[in-house]
Amino acid sequence: MSILEGRIAIVTGAGRGIGRAHALELARQGAKVVVNDFGVSLAGESDAESPANSVVSEIEALGGEAVANGADVADFAQAEAMVQQAIASFGGLDILVNNAGFVRDRMLVNTAVDEWDAVIRVHLKGHFAPLRHAGAYWRNESKEGRPRGARVINTSSGAGLQGSIGQTTYSAAKAGIAGMTLVAAAELGRYGATVNAIAPVAKTRMTEGAFDTSAMPDPADNSPVVAWLASVESSDVTGRVIEIEGGQICLEQGWTHGPTRDAGRRWEADEVGSALRDLIAEGAAPEPVYGSQTV
Repeated sequence: MSILEGRIAIVTGAGRGIGRAHALELARQGAKVVVNDFGVSLAGESDAESPANSVVSEIEALGGEAVANGADVADFAQAEAMVQQAIASFGGLDILVNNAGFVRDRMLVNTAVDEWDAVIRVHLKGHFAPLRHAGAYWRNESKEGRPRGARVINTSSGAGLQGSIGQTTYSAAKAGIAGMTLVAAAELGRYGATVNAIAPVAKTRMTEGAFDTSAMPDPADNSPVVAWLASVESSDVTGRVIEIEGGQICLEQGWTHGPTRDAGRRWEADEVGSALRDLIAEGAAPEPVYGSQTV
């Protein structure tokens, strides 16, 4: 039996690349899917036509059920309407896969404020708004005695976890998504919902212009992990960030408390340098790794 039989999902940014692969895999596993795509270029500019309808057709050709949605996921009202579309079309909502995004890569000193605002908006607010409305729906369902075993899969990135030169804005947004995932997991757990994030590595429109993508995995390699996280079987996994690269999955550890020194009083400024260097040596902390090729 398919692991998502009878479950209802929204996948944002599902017209192309990783989002499309997620939507198709969820459908193969039995989910009914709201295929969201705002229909924009890699830089966030309007395309002539949204590809969401094409993905719906692909799902229907597989024998599945899907509807297209063209919401701007960072628009609070449109995100609410998207959640309501899932409920009206299929009778509820069980799964939210937040995937939509674009890049406007610049070195920090060349980044314009409108580029910063646009990328932060679509990634960070574009995760918050659907999650806010889906979470409110699941809370109400739980209070009415109808817990849905809800699942959220957010999309972070190695750029947000380890940093990526030339992607200050994108990295900041993706780091914020990882933090949002931890808090949402803690808050929504009381309603039976889990919240996790993936950091996928794949050859997509977002990587092809920036990196040598010849050895990078296919977008669909990430989707079986998403499908399992979206299933009722994953109820014991929440608040996790999972990096996926082809056949490899890595459980990210995030910020943890490391070696500590307690002066027993307020530190003097001239004492800090030697103490901090000792802590770095004691913890054998690796140097930061830059230039991530994750999306």
